[in-house]
Amino acid sequence: MPIYRSDVVGSLLRPQYLKDARKRREAGEISPVEFKKIEDRAVDEAIALQTQAGLDVISDGEMRRYAFYGHLIDSVEGFDKFGGWAIPFRDEQGNELVFKRPVVVSRLKRLRPMCSEEFTYLRARTDRPAKATLISAQQAAAYYDPEKSRGAYANIDAYLADVVDILRAEVDELIRLGCTYIQIDAPQYTALIDPDIREGYRKRGNDPDRLLERCIEMDNAVISGHPGITFGLHMCRGNNQSKFYASGDYSPIASKVFRNTRFQRFLVEYDDARSGGFEPLQHVPEDRVVVLGLITTKKPALENKADLKRRIEEASKYVPLERLALSPQCGFASTEEGNLVTQADQEAKLRLVVETSREVWGA
Repeated sequence: MPIYRSDVVGSLLRPQYLKDARKRREAGEISPVEFKKIEDRAVDEAIALQTQAGLDVISDGEMRRYAFYGHLIDSVEGFDKFGGWAIPFRDEQGNELVFKRPVVVSRLKRLRPMCSEEFTYLRARTDRPAKATLISAQQAAAYYDPEKSRGAYANIDAYLADVVDILRAEVDELIRLGCTYIQIDAPQYTALIDPDIREGYRKRGNDPDRLLERCIEMDNAVISGHPGITFGLHMCRGNNQSKFYASGDYSPIASKVFRNTRFQRFLVEYDDARSGGFEPLQHVPEDRVVVLGLITTKKPALENKADLKRRIEEASKYVPLERLALSPQCGFASTEEGNLVTQADQEAKLRLVVETSREVWGA
């Protein structure tokens, strides 16, 4: 399978005209036809940006989503969009943002494919390898609340069984359409290393350790049975308007996630001290690739290339250089508001990913 030395996690900054158009569409001020033309323009610009930067693999920038998980909420009936557990995001200065998640309130019903439009449009607009990004079953587990969801599902297992069926169908459809690289976004894996978030799960009736095991089983069920397809697992500690919600190194989950999941590619956040050291990478099996997320999407300052090379060398003590690759640590806009960086900052960071990867690994 291809290694793709320079990768991108998924989301890119939404242009202001797209944000404005989404509000107008929700208000009924423009037609679906008009809105789709505006979305298409934004995707075309995202493709051009990544192509000009020289990335080995590109996404559609998630321009058609209001958040990285929006394809689930918009395509599947049964969720209250903002009725779920409110989670605080913060930064190093102590500034806080409270963000409400969706919550399942009725039986799930798949209204339409989640990613087909995104991938088929992207595939038709580029000759570069194209990836699709898909929410993990483990992330969707956070949208179950014992009180608010019990009327629809008596327990979280019944709910997640339906989630897995929906996600498996989506993977099958993407592969049928010619997609060979599917990334599963699972920030909740990394949330399970944070003591405060673990306690939040306990208060809502979920054992975090059992949840980790259950979600590995679910993600394996979603991606299994597709030889020749590259499946990537992206893990971060939250990414919303340059703020995060979790801290801690990968040690508590590394052995189980790296060894027990069937992903061929791990896209791991390593842009600051909150991520800890590279030692947990020693658990990565010898047939897997690690994509080091060394370049932050949260801050405008451009990383030093020599520092990046030094950190790649440090990581190679645990995973051989030939099984390493480079990317930003997360998307630039996990929610449509975007991180506190400019379009110029974004472009410079994508170019830095490519330049550094070429100097380390060659063309």
